[in-house]
Amino acid sequence: MTENYTALYDQHKLAGASFTDFGGWQMPLKYSSELAEHHAVRNAAGLFDLSHMGEVWVTGPDSGAFLDYALAGKLSAVAVGKAKYSLICQEDGGIIDDLISYRRAEDKYLVVPNAGNAAVVAAALAERAAGFDVVVDDVSAETSLIAVQGPHAEAILLTLVPAEQHSLVTELKYYAAVEVGITVNGAVQDLLLARTGYTGEDGFEIYVPNGDAAGLWDALLEVGAGHGLIPAGLACRDSLRLEAGMPLYGNELSREGNPYAAGLGPVVSLKKESDFVGKAVLAELKELGAGSTSGRRLVGLKGLGRRAGRSHYPVLKDGNVVGEVTSGQPSPTLGYPIALAYVDVEHSEPGTALDIDLRGKPEPFEVVELPFYKRQK
Repeated sequence: MTENYTALYDQHKLAGASFTDFGGWQMPLKYSSELAEHHAVRNAAGLFDLSHMGEVWVTGPDSGAFLDYALAGKLSAVAVGKAKYSLICQEDGGIIDDLISYRRAEDKYLVVPNAGNAAVVAAALAERAAGFDVVVDDVSAETSLIAVQGPHAEAILLTLVPAEQHSLVTELKYYAAVEVGITVNGAVQDLLLARTGYTGEDGFEIYVPNGDAAGLWDALLEVGAGHGLIPAGLACRDSLRLEAGMPLYGNELSREGNPYAAGLGPVVSLKKESDFVGKAVLAELKELGAGSTSGRRLVGLKGLGRRAGRSHYPVLKDGNVVGEVTSGQPSPTLGYPIALAYVDVEHSEPGTALDIDLRGKPEPFEVVELPFYKRQK
């Protein structure tokens, strides 16, 4: 596999990062302590390089109608300036990716797929665009994405935004985006700022041309130092998103699964007038009670002991296999093991006692409501 490097690779090396392959990209796993980085995001702020994510612009008169057809959600109903979480599915209802789409104008959307799926999603969108008056432009290779996550994120951003634009930041709602001036290398540059994230905390994601990414990264670290901001890697990003009950493609979501089993039924808009890829099969799956009365359902599991379950470990009920862990580890914030798992629907109600098979030894867990962690607003 070809190794890709983000525009911030040198910054990460200088900061002493340990690297790992993620979706074909060399990404920082951690800089010093993943536990310290996790707690920084929960209590102050963490700075993430997300430049491995994809960015695909969809423009043209049919943009809304096209995305209604290409994705499972109703993107034409999204207000300009807002964003929507959605899925791109196969004809058989399998999930190609989960993604966020930002409506930047009546005829202009920014679609953001996950790292390993960026090229696949861009290709699928280009293929599905036949017959629509749209242009699909994959700008992933020239775009960097930097996230500031944590309770101090807003205060940090305001130090780099001109005073007359502070209200654009402070009044920006969750799942919305705006162009604001951000000071990079002494010059104010208009950048796309989104109030989104993957940590369960307040925070922002900033889209920036590759050439300006290092300057923005350094500027954020400099002004954020007094607010407790530190660089954070993929290890703590995973523990943060797990505590927040957020699915990870390749773990909780896949082409073999379906939105209903994953608890993402509300994301699928069967009521929209237009057809969309996978609609017929998804309608049938819903009718058959997938994830509600039949098959398996994604649940949260709280450990009653000290040992954590890991991906692919069997879930047991009275010694019989009734499911499989998709993600699991000790929760740094909560102090006990947590896991996401697909279990047979008859064992999926909160309060149900289950075990995870930890290499031959059953460890007690309990089904709980998601998310495991919810920030205080």
